[in-house]
Amino acid sequence: MSLVNAAHGRSDSTSAVHPTGERPHGGRRTIRQVVGAYAALAKPRVIELLLVTTIPAMFLAGREIPSPWLVLATLVGGTMAAGSANALNCVIDADIDKVMNRTKRRPLVKDSVPRRGALIFGLALGVLSFVVLYFTVNLLSAILAIATILFYIFVYTLLLKRRTSQNVVWGGAAGCMPVVIGWAAVTGTVEWPAFVMFGVIFFWTPPHTWALGMKYRDDYERAGVPMLPVVATPQHVARQIVIYSWVMVAWTLLLVPVTSWIYTTFAILAGAWFLFYAHSLNAAVRRGEETKPMSLFHRSNTYLMIVFVALAVDSAIGLPTIGLPF
Repeated sequence: MSLVNAAHGRSDSTSAVHPTGERPHGGRRTIRQVVGAYAALAKPRVIELLLVTTIPAMFLAGREIPSPWLVLATLVGGTMAAGSANALNCVIDADIDKVMNRTKRRPLVKDSVPRRGALIFGLALGVLSFVVLYFTVNLLSAILAIATILFYIFVYTLLLKRRTSQNVVWGGAAGCMPVVIGWAAVTGTVEWPAFVMFGVIFFWTPPHTWALGMKYRDDYERAGVPMLPVVATPQHVARQIVIYSWVMVAWTLLLVPVTSWIYTTFAILAGAWFLFYAHSLNAAVRRGEETKPMSLFHRSNTYLMIVFVALAVDSAIGLPTIGLPF
């Protein structure tokens, strides 16, 4: 999901094969290896970042600490939905995963999971996510979870990913949905702060993913995926990263009226910190110097975590909100 793309910088190394490429015990695999291979299909490191945004959204929705059982149920259902989308993505993208160094150890590439098994696993997780959210949370959150899976598979993976350099811009909307689901879980509705949080992740996704794309440009080019760093100059990519970073930071301030000085302070300081590194990358590219885009990639994860943890802390403490200036 594009938070669904949030862990692309890490290879999916969980596999049922030995590092040498041979399966132990004459080709027989242990239950642990089989479970590990299926778990790898769900891309658990991607899901980690999704959960970091879901919980603060639930805190902000009630402006208090939500019921632990509601949080648990939402996270279980949301994890299943994200795992479903990721597993189905692995099935569809198995051909390009084979030619990319970053993804060549995924379960379908290593034949540690049969293609049919992966498909059934992905579909089953999707159905279970709806059932869990419907019976333990509410109907709206269940519908939003299914809509997210469908958008990620049909819009991002099948329609956009291999056709346009704007793939992660629009397709990344799927990775923004956990905050909306979290808000709906608490309130049973979707209100404007949920859409603001959606926008924060929406504008965060391009700088995050394009920094990764700069590092793995050859991988994407070999696979025929037209990521922006593949089809545009480094100078253009760096400028776009700066532009989206500024919009992202400005967008976080739209939450100021429903938060206190705690969130506002951290949003401003974290934003300034991230913008410094985005501009530093742009300046290095313009000078023709060797760059380290993965440094910005990892800092983008830290930045998002700071902003959303600040939201959760601010809501848990419950200080008076700043409110609108009019």
